[in-house]
Amino acid sequence: MITTHPFHILLPQQTLALRRRALSLTSNHHRAEDLVQDTLLKAWAKRDSYSPDTNLRAWLFTILRNTFFSDLRKSRREVQDVDGACARTLFEDPSQDHALALKELVSAIALLPQAQRRPLMLMGAYGFSQLEAANACQCTVGTIKSRVSRGRNTLSQAVTYNQVA
Repeated sequence: MITTHPFHILLPQQTLALRRRALSLTSNHHRAEDLVQDTLLKAWAKRDSYSPDTNLRAWLFTILRNTFFSDLRKSRREVQDVDGACARTLFEDPSQDHALALKELVSAIALLPQAQRRPLMLMGAYGFSQLEAANACQCTVGTIKSRVSRGRNTLSQAVTYNQVA
């Protein structure tokens, strides 16, 4: 013998009253229908907590009202972003691209000859002047300029080649 829950009979009897109440709260037919559906789903999910000797309509109206106010609170925090302007301001470039580019640069620098790598590192990474780099490498300023220039060209070609490949 299969017994049916009293909600199978009682809920359909209350839907018209729920629709009227939802429409008075929302002033929008589509939102009212959504509110009624949410109310019926919540009531069905909690049907075992309903006492058959209590007022079902009042219980359903309480669920409807609470659902309406919950939705209202949620909608106040939501931003209407039809054209995506707000979402574009929240965009951030992926950080792994920078890490990969740095790793690629370090690899390319490691492939430079020592004569180009050292002056390039002294001036580019450590902020040495041309004169300070020349003194550290025990050569003339003109030689440092030449080595840094060749090192930069080699790096530029290596990095450009890797981006194309």
